[in-house]
Amino acid sequence: MTTTFAPFDAAEYLDNDNVIAEYLTAAVEDPNPDVFLAALGDVARARGMTQIAKGAGFGRESLYKALSAGAHPRYETVSAVLRALGVKFAVIPDQARAE
Repeated sequence: MTTTFAPFDAAEYLDNDNVIAEYLTAAVEDPNPDVFLAALGDVARARGMTQIAKGAGFGRESLYKALSAGAHPRYETVSAVLRALGVKFAVIPDQARAE
């Protein structure tokens, strides 16, 4: 007997601002920048890619391309997407290093 699983889509669980903030915070801590871009894409899909693209000043296809694996979006692009999502970067002391 073969068991089949439905594909996991993180966007289905990103349903409030606190969950989104925690998700992006965890992703930005990964040393691989593609993890953060993928998470940003998940959040944009959860909020509506067309709406986020418009709010960031991009076309929908341009936003998909900017957030795709291996892309190297400019800081201004990431910042515009974050603003459109209603979140922002915050810099805090590294607790592991402070001790």
